[in-house]
Amino acid sequence: MSSSHHPGDAGRPRPVMMIPLRRCGSHALRLRLNLSPQFYSPYPLHLVDMMPLLPLYGDLRDDRAYFRLVVDVVGLAAASMVKWPGVVFDPVEVFETLRGQPRSIHRVAWELLLRAGERHHAQVVMDKSLDSVHYADDIVRLYPDMLFLNVVRDPRAQVASMNRAIIHDFDTLLNARTWLAAHAAADQVVQRYRQRVLTIRYEDFLSRQQETLETVCDFLGIAFLPQMLDVAASAEARQIAQLSSLWSANCYAPIAANIDKFRQQLSDDDINLIETLTGPYMDRYGYTRLSRGDANVTPALIDLAGMRSAQGRERAWRALERDNFRDFVLRRCRADYLAQLHARLNQSSGAPGSGTIVTLDQLDPGAFAVSD
Repeated sequence: MSSSHHPGDAGRPRPVMMIPLRRCGSHALRLRLNLSPQFYSPYPLHLVDMMPLLPLYGDLRDDRAYFRLVVDVVGLAAASMVKWPGVVFDPVEVFETLRGQPRSIHRVAWELLLRAGERHHAQVVMDKSLDSVHYADDIVRLYPDMLFLNVVRDPRAQVASMNRAIIHDFDTLLNARTWLAAHAAADQVVQRYRQRVLTIRYEDFLSRQQETLETVCDFLGIAFLPQMLDVAASAEARQIAQLSSLWSANCYAPIAANIDKFRQQLSDDDINLIETLTGPYMDRYGYTRLSRGDANVTPALIDLAGMRSAQGRERAWRALERDNFRDFVLRRCRADYLAQLHARLNQSSGAPGSGTIVTLDQLDPGAFAVSD
């Protein structure tokens, strides 16, 4: 299969997207593949968090609006929890490069990723921003040779993991609905681009690591290397394991016994709820059901879940600040950056030139006081 895979246009690396949802073992796979010099996949930008702001930029055909967007996507990379080693992006230069091409926030983000891959002399670059599955058609229009690595995990185990992750909701019902939406989007990708999608189960990676990695490498057109089996050799794995409790296990070999850990983490009602919503996918991918799958999901239940989750999120941020100040500050920094973009874009209502011009004499003079 790999013989037909060669780098994309103008000798640039071949683009790959991992889909469809975080907490599926995606870092474990990315860190192992990154041990190949042919492959590059840095910590993802998670562009999904900027998508609600996109309409506020106005018409991207306007150079001022598009330049603003380029500056802000480069800023998102700079505000990332995990920096991309050895690359600094000049927004002016990126804008000039992209100016005459089809304009899109995805084009900007991929330009950064492709440049980083080129700097590392990679033949294949992968974006691990799994939520981008919801924008797959837009991205394929820009990169017609895109490949997709579709990583499936038992929804009960994945939702149990999501329930404890600050990036998701703090409620089984909401996270099960997110799981379902992500896999529905992945189905669309598989239907449209079947020849360019490889689906693997995380559980198969746990139990047959080498065989699964060989399959993935063959699909990507890169060589499997035995050192991929020794993730402890990855400096990046050690680095991110220290940064966040979400990634603390990434510098160790995967533990197959954890496959059933969800039984201790979820109540019987939780399991029934997940299986009610995701049952057909569980059957398709070979996950044995444990419940009747007859939960009654009402709008009132969804509203209640939203309130519960909001309270859980507040508690989680407080706990994070107490227990891991580095993780807290780095996540807060990125969240503050996005909030700042939102406030600024709202103020200027997205239309270039409509924002109030602030002159120097209106600024706080204390900000310019010279300190000894």
